Amino acid sequence: MTKTNSGNFFEDFRLGQVIRHATPRTVTHGDVALYTSLYGSRFAVNSSAEFARSIGLASGGAAPVDDLLAFHVAFGKTVPDVSLNAVANLGYAAGRFGAPVYPGDTLATTSTVIGLKENSNKQTGVVYVRSVGANQRGEMVVDYIRWVMVRKRDVNAAIAEEKVPDLPAAVAAADLIVPETLTLGDYDAELAGNPHRWGDYSVGEKIDHVDGMTIEEAEHMMATRLWQNTAKVHFNQHTESQGRFGRRLIYGGHIISIARALSFNGLANAFKVVALNGGRHTNPTFAGDTIYAWSEVLDKLEIPGRSDVGALRLRLVATKNQPCAKFPMKAEEDGFGNAVAMPVLDLDYTVLMPR
Repeated sequence: MTKTNSGNFFEDFRLGQVIRHATPRTVTHGDVALYTSLYGSRFAVNSSAEFARSIGLASGGAAPVDDLLAFHVAFGKTVPDVSLNAVANLGYAAGRFGAPVYPGDTLATTSTVIGLKENSNKQTGVVYVRSVGANQRGEMVVDYIRWVMVRKRDVNAAIAEEKVPDLPAAVAAADLIVPETLTLGDYDAELAGNPHRWGDYSVGEKIDHVDGMTIEEAEHMMATRLWQNTAKVHFNQHTESQGRFGRRLIYGGHIISIARALSFNGLANAFKVVALNGGRHTNPTFAGDTIYAWSEVLDKLEIPGRSDVGALRLRLVATKNQPCAKFPMKAEEDGFGNAVAMPVLDLDYTVLMPR
């Protein structure tokens, strides 16, 4: 009997199955430094403990870690059980961020299988899971649904029960979690880097974030290891050289963090992510590609009982290898039939912003 883990294949999953993922992870100041090194994020609340203290979000003298850092840690725990044999991570929905995470917190993740649908080719199927990351006190830090296309071990294996779950279009304003200690009376927009607050944005407004970031081979490999993401498509060039693309794919979460970091230029006061309403990785990304991003304001939400903070529901689109000069961005060709501009991420998420 083998003692190694080859990961779950599609026929191994069952509706209602609960998976308690191994290897809880303690977040450190080193993780924060590496996150900044990888993505260059400049949001003041995560960069400055003093700024975080001024709005009630510091703890033990430390600023909260970037919300997406917490997401990556929780996500990485799920890979060996959910997506080790995945063809692709297809999308996200119904995501909420809860308790802020600080250096020293230990995160663990549990997933529940909420949907299964075999593909017509009988070689793969789509697995829907709800994953909940919690800290050492059992407080939810991130709770989201994702769906993944997973290979079958045996194409003839029968699937006991199938179901495609109904997913909400967005997280309602009343369900957004605002930290109880948050107070924005002393919010310093000059130090945050942008004068524009919640009332300065309009539904339908589009913002080209202008800057681009090229993905280096070493950086995306470091990120994959940092988040303990063991998916073969990201870290094993030996196997992927024989696959469809002949190269390792960039982890989709890496693109999300790059695009979020780029969005600082235009949305610097969007200081906290509170919901991941939906999203898709629309095309593959590889080392050497340059990522650009633009945002569209989908909705403005008032927070019940709060006059100092509001929420923006945003569409964040990342493209590769051409600046976002047009909205919406579409694939273009270089005259030789090669795509030179292509959306790689289409993300619907909600942020908090001072009023």
